[in-house]
Formats: sequence, C-alpha cells, structure tokens
Amino acid sequence: MRAVAISAFGGPERLALMDLSRPKPARGEVLLRIVAAGVNPIDWKIREGGIPGVPHAFPLILGWDAAGVIDELGEGCQRFRKGDRAFVFARKPTLQWGTYAEYVAVPERHVALMPPNLLFEEAAAIPCAALTALQALQRAGLASGARLVVLNGSGGVGHFALQLARIAGARTLATAGPRNQEFVLSQGAEGAIDHARDDLPAAVRRSFPEGADILLDAAGGAALAGALDALRPGGVAVSVAGTIDPAAAAAKGVRFEPIRSEPSGDQLSAIAAHAERKKLRPHVQTIRPLAEARAALEESAAGHVRGKLVLGL
Repeated sequence: MRAVAISAFGGPERLALMDLSRPKPARGEVLLRIVAAGVNPIDWKIREGGIPGVPHAFPLILGWDAAGVIDELGEGCQRFRKGDRAFVFARKPTLQWGTYAEYVAVPERHVALMPPNLLFEEAAAIPCAALTALQALQRAGLASGARLVVLNGSGGVGHFALQLARIAGARTLATAGPRNQEFVLSQGAEGAIDHARDDLPAAVRRSFPEGADILLDAAGGAALAGALDALRPGGVAVSVAGTIDPAAAAAKGVRFEPIRSEPSGDQLSAIAAHAERKKLRPHVQTIRPLAEARAALEESAAGHVRGKLVLGL
C-alpha cells in the first residue's frame, strides 16, 4: 500500500512516499480503507522526535485521523459491516501504523460511523481535534451557563471547543489574530480577543466581571501562565498544548489540568450526531493529495491554520 512514512526522526526531508505491506486486522480490529486523513500538529512533532515515553518502530507512518470505508473485519467484530463509511482517532500505544496510508487497522471500539451529511475530507478533520476538545471540556466540568475562554479559538481544537461549548449552552470568549476574529465569532464565541495586542485578563473581565470559570489552552507557549489571571477563584485551566507548574496555578487559587486525549468510538459517535444535526461542522482550510504531505506538515508547523488541514488519498 502507499504510505507516507519516516525511517528516522528529523526534519521535513525525512518524509518519504513508501510502498508498505497492507496491515491485517487482529481480533477486535477493523481494517479501514482510507479516503482522507486529517493533519494535526502532533504529526510533525512525532516526525521531529516522537513522543517522550511512547515506544516507536520504523518505518513509522504518520497520522492519527482517518475517514474511509470498512474493508475487513477482524475476528469478534460485530459493530460494523464491510462497506460502512467510518472515521477514527487512530492513536495507538506504539507509534508506527498511522493514517497517512491507504489502509489502517484499528480497534473496533475506537471507530464510529461517519456523519452521512459530511464528505470524507470533512469527516477526517474531526476525530483527534474534536475528541480532544470534548474531553478537555468534560474534564473541566463545562455546563450550561459556564464562562469559557479558549486560547487559539481558530485552530483545530479551538474551533471545535467553541462549537461544543455553544451546544452545551456555555458563554465563550476566544483569542485570535485580526484575520480570524470574525471566524471565531462564527464558531460560537461571543467575543474575540486579539492575543497579540489585548491584555487578556482585562479583556475577559470586561465580559465576565467575576472572571472565567474555565480556560482552555489550545495555543501552548507562554500565553497560558499569564492567562490564569482571567479565571475566577476556584476556576480551572485545561491545556492540550502546554503545561505549567500546578503549584503556580494553586497559588492563584485555580486548578490546572493537562489533557491527553484518548480514542473513543462512543464519544466520536456523539460528535457525529452533532454534525448530522448541523450543530457542529469542521472547517477545512486546505486539502492536499497524500504525495504533498510534506507541504501540509510544513503549513501546520508554521502555525496560523484556520480549522484543519486534510490529505486526500
């Protein structure tokens, strides 16, 4: 099968289009024939050096997001039929068999039926980022009426977090650059904050005088520490992109929770239901062919992606 993989960690030059063996689904796994694969920042971070503490093997196929057609069922699989249109967050315990390929074998419990009203390229943009947003908001205890601030509301995780918060009945503000101000408002934010020019805590308290209940960091970098002052006493900061000393958060009277998203077919099915009811929709900035995976990863690494990037097979 065709796949974009690396034989060693390093820069963009490590990527190569390879002809690798088609995987066989083990017991409890399904084989997905991939039509489109989502691109996430974790992909180029893995290319550069893997994930600390997570085992890997070469050749290593990049990619964690896929949408396609169920091609084969492993022993014991009963939830799907051959030919079903499905999508998946395909993170595995060992880094090797990713989704920048024509096929991927994944646990059946991680897979969900695609929203029937979405294209494969749209569905492939959903799993990793939307599940990360959902699990972060659940960890923070988001509820109707909660006051949420999203750092980098225009990115993959951020724009899904805004839509999920709107569905939950929360009030939201989001940081974004000048060209993305209107975009985050269209995703459900009631206010947009220029991360480069505005004083974030002051801007938040103009809308939420008591401070925000939840801060979701989808930006990483130094922004998180300074943003803690936008929270009310007892508020919670969740981060999918960075970390701070929990003691520093506690000193400000707030809680810090790092998030590592997990595959879940059940949660992905719930997200698919929102998409089918047209309450949630991925924004796909660019679709490239698999052979242009290097350009897609370089675009992702440069930042400023609105929504998601996708590879078509």
